[in-house]
Amino acid sequence: MALPEFPHISWTEGNGPRILGINPWIHDFAAFNVWSRPVGLLACLDMVRSAGASVALMDCLSPSWNDVHWPKPGKYGTGHYPKETIPLPDNLSFMERRFSRYGLPHEQVHEALAALDPRPDAVLVSSIMTYWYPGALDVLTMAAELWPDVPRFIGGGYATLCSEHATVHADASIQQGPLERPDNWAAFWKLIGFDTPQIPDNAGLSLALDLYENPRYSIILGSRGCPFSCEYCASHALYPQFCQGSPEAIMRSIQSEYDRGVRDFSFYDDALLVNPKKWLWPVLDGIIEKTPGLRLHTPNAMHIRRLTPEVCQRLKAAGLHTVRLGLETTDFDHRNDVKLTREEWEAGARNLLDAGFDLDDIGVYILFGLPNQDYDNVAQAVAHVRAYGFRPHLAQYTPIPGSPMFETACAASPYPLAEDPLFQNNSIWPCVPGGFSWEASRKWKMILQGKR
Repeated sequence: MALPEFPHISWTEGNGPRILGINPWIHDFAAFNVWSRPVGLLACLDMVRSAGASVALMDCLSPSWNDVHWPKPGKYGTGHYPKETIPLPDNLSFMERRFSRYGLPHEQVHEALAALDPRPDAVLVSSIMTYWYPGALDVLTMAAELWPDVPRFIGGGYATLCSEHATVHADASIQQGPLERPDNWAAFWKLIGFDTPQIPDNAGLSLALDLYENPRYSIILGSRGCPFSCEYCASHALYPQFCQGSPEAIMRSIQSEYDRGVRDFSFYDDALLVNPKKWLWPVLDGIIEKTPGLRLHTPNAMHIRRLTPEVCQRLKAAGLHTVRLGLETTDFDHRNDVKLTREEWEAGARNLLDAGFDLDDIGVYILFGLPNQDYDNVAQAVAHVRAYGFRPHLAQYTPIPGSPMFETACAASPYPLAEDPLFQNNSIWPCVPGGFSWEASRKWKMILQGKR
């Protein structure tokens, strides 16, 4: 089926209220599509649809119409977004970098929403990174202009972790935490004027992936939350309970997308390898049996200490192509995450290679920009990873409200991180002495390439 002519958004069938979900643009210095999907929003739309609602999706970060140019994707579906240069926010005027709106053209999104008929009974807007809130506020303003009396809601990372800021700046009801939480679920239906239905089965783990026409890739979500408490992470603040789904439901979702022609799937789990017998092993077995030619990707770093020979062999057999590992640092005596020993790192690396993964498959994340970080150690970690033949990636630190390290970051940064989420943007290097500079950026690029 070809992409629809612009503009076109349609409602699914349902006897209940009409719920429109909007995934807003990204406003930032840089953005790259790494199998991006608004998981929280898709979970919400699936929940309300299962409860009888009719739903529609406007994803500003996904190609939706024939007459909108989209940069050619890479071989696995990732790639660049269309972008339009926009003025720097006042609080970031010190940055000597171009600032852009990434995603579908602004005016065409407006026209597509204006053409939606009948009008929605409620609008749900997602917010992922805290410092991307300007895009969310932009679509909220657009929705308010089009349907001033329609209830608007904002949820996700910004709404949950920066709720005080959102309460002041977002013209919407603030949803903190998952919609499937009983108090959030009841409040939502009350605010839109409908009786509260029962929370559907598998709420939070079932996603409305079918709302994308002709997707180039899809995602797999087997769990929400994380059982660990790394100092730089706010997973516990977003999802206090770690839960895992049923392999049957996960496999049905994969099969449905596979039958639509999708071959690239990205795991969205924060703790993919925890208790794999619960769902991962049955799903990998199902993939091998029922979906030949499927390619798997792990952009969220896998826990290296859990890369046993069995784990690596199973992942390889099921079609894992993109391997990302969370090393953080090679200073094994001073870590900010779940303790990883040198022996565990070396064993995990060896097990991947023994299972048949190519060096080109494997990328290793090294944290950069932590408060009070020793950058000689970062350079040493890069050299260490390169010595293995793996590709090192600097994972730029983002100060996240709700994470154990946030107060330390506030003390180390010259910017008022807690006052405006824009200062939490990792592109400004908020906790690096002197902040971002092109000279330092070029230096680290050369270090990553082994030229310094």
